[in-house]
Amino acid sequence: MSWPASDAELEQLGLAICKGAKGSIADAAVTFGALTLTGPAAWIVEALTYLRDVEGFHQLIDLSGADYPERPLRFDVVYHLLSMTKNRRVRLKVQTDENIAVPSVVSVFPSADWYERETFDMYGVFFDGHPDLRRILTDYGFHGHPLRKDFPMTGYVEVRYDEELKRVVYEPVKSVEWRNWDFLSPWEGAERGFATHLLPGDEKSGETGGK
Repeated sequence: MSWPASDAELEQLGLAICKGAKGSIADAAVTFGALTLTGPAAWIVEALTYLRDVEGFHQLIDLSGADYPERPLRFDVVYHLLSMTKNRRVRLKVQTDENIAVPSVVSVFPSADWYERETFDMYGVFFDGHPDLRRILTDYGFHGHPLRKDFPMTGYVEVRYDEELKRVVYEPVKSVEWRNWDFLSPWEGAERGFATHLLPGDEKSGETGGK
């Protein structure tokens, strides 16, 4: 196969995978030069086993989440696979919510152990059959999941050292700051004359955003 792969080659690979996976992978699409597969969450073990054993994608290089709170199944769980023999990468997505657990794939790719823990910690996605599903980046008593779109930027609690108690204490945040999704690039306006509008924070430095 050529490198980089053409869209036609990726589309052909996607069709072959969907045909051979027998329902565990339902659809394939090529966007921005990458092959993205989708399938039912309940069949993720079968899907990854097929991709590993039949299609030669022997390495799970990443597993992460994505939050779309406007959807009934708000979370995507995204698996990135690499085939060294084919020199190809594929992305596999499944959907779930706060209550429906996705089957753990540690039995297929042991490297998924910490990836699944991280996705649980950051998004609150549960993985059924995981050998040790607990937080990995935040504290054990942490409240909420930081990468959810509805998680406040300041969090729910703050910590300080209490002189009287002689220990660190947790207290509710006095002013909760919610995310404001303005979708502006932080680089716009970085050079004088590039932009004609103020960016959040420009007013503090006296910058006008333009000449």
